[in-house]
Amino acid sequence: MLNQLQQMLERRVSEFVSELEECKDEKAMRKIQCCIERDAEIVKTRGFGRICKQSKEADGQKVLYEVHFQNLIKQGGKLYIEEEVETREAYFKNGTLSRDSEVFPVQPAVAVSTDLLLDSISGGDRSSYTYDRRKAVQYAERWWNSYNPAFKKFEVDCTNFISQCLHAGGAPMRGYPNRGQGWWMRSNNWSFSWSVANSLRLYLGTSKSGLRAREVSSPDKLLLGDVICYDFEGDGRYNHNTIVVAKDANGMPLVNAHTYNSRMRYWAYTDSSAYTPKIKYKFYTIVDDSRE
Repeated sequence: MLNQLQQMLERRVSEFVSELEECKDEKAMRKIQCCIERDAEIVKTRGFGRICKQSKEADGQKVLYEVHFQNLIKQGGKLYIEEEVETREAYFKNGTLSRDSEVFPVQPAVAVSTDLLLDSISGGDRSSYTYDRRKAVQYAERWWNSYNPAFKKFEVDCTNFISQCLHAGGAPMRGYPNRGQGWWMRSNNWSFSWSVANSLRLYLGTSKSGLRAREVSSPDKLLLGDVICYDFEGDGRYNHNTIVVAKDANGMPLVNAHTYNSRMRYWAYTDSSAYTPKIKYKFYTIVDDSRE
């Protein structure tokens, strides 16, 4: 069975690369179109995978595996490597592959108390700090496809990862032990704003002390170490966050993220499986005392 699983993984990697290079499916078409719209092209694509977990079922076997894509992108005179990890689940029945599909983690629904907003607006200790954007980006590069053992790992880990990046840049925690107030993680406890996408979006938009941010009108106004929030369905509840780690040849953000582990990915996410035409964004630039 192990040899069969390895052959399946290698076959699927080859198929994915072919789909992207030959633009065979909707997701690949959106990626190609995104490149065309910004005068970029995918010069070369490669993929490799690993088996994460196997489990026996009543009449078969379930396999969770990851496919790691690397796309060499050329834009003007600039070359860079975009990376993305896709999680998939395959099911074998009587030794034959019967199902293989992408896995989409679900952001838990959290009822955020209005205390979070009231706490942010009320002020209090300003907790002055200088935000080191270089350190935030270095952290995002170090941990984009792995997990710092000093912090708890979540199944939906995008916001936890962004919070770690912001903290690595010097943003101070505050609000412990009230989970509905401030922005913090301590031991096995954390605020909603630390780990839930929509809660961090609310916090960044209202905080007047400690970690603070200012909303800007467009992505080109963001700096390295800034944050983009995504509402894929356009229903007002934001469900993903990324951090800006570089700019492309047009001065537009390239981002790193967890959950859909990504590195140097174009900010708009139009090639994402979660993308819908109703997508909405919020752009936050981190504010600190060195810039005031």
